[in-house]
Amino acid sequence: MAEQQLFRLRVTFKKQGRLALLSHLEIARALERAVRRAGLPFAVSQGFSPHMKIAFGAALPVGVGGAAELFDLQLTQYVPADEVLSALQAASVEDLMVTACEYIESKAAAASVAYPISTYRVCLSEPIDRLEIPEIIHVVRKKKEKELCVKDFVVGDIAHKGDTVEFSLESKPTGSLRPDVLMKACLEGLPVHIVSFERIAQRA
Repeated sequence: MAEQQLFRLRVTFKKQGRLALLSHLEIARALERAVRRAGLPFAVSQGFSPHMKIAFGAALPVGVGGAAELFDLQLTQYVPADEVLSALQAASVEDLMVTACEYIESKAAAASVAYPISTYRVCLSEPIDRLEIPEIIHVVRKKKEKELCVKDFVVGDIAHKGDTVEFSLESKPTGSLRPDVLMKACLEGLPVHIVSFERIAQRA
């Protein structure tokens, strides 16, 4: 039997407002339901536990929004990208809205690894005069404490102006530094709190 031809679609969406408080798994389930409501001819895996062929980009910490998040969806039939976009937007809620769709090559890198550099914007409760960037951050993973060297993950400068901070982090095959962990360390001891936290871009 000839292998079924599949069409791979890369979808961009935003995660904001109260829905930024959802976990990555909850976001994935909500978007899978949107795909079903949109009536798209999505592909299904084989085996004892068939599931939608959908793959999500790099996960965000709970509470961190995203202006350009990604997932790859495989379809069994070609549907013009603009029609897919309209159908998904009609099936989505405002704070978890699909914003763009485009077909990509079947062998293109997965959304989770195609764009290892993420840029974040943090808005604080009030302006600050200084921002101390630690050299080392201690984290606990799988009950083991690790030391992460901040400069190994930060790309460029951490820009601070008034009540806004912007920075870029690179995710590596050997590990990554969570943006919320970095900001907590930078703001330790300062009389401010985070008003909003968002990933504003992803790039190679």
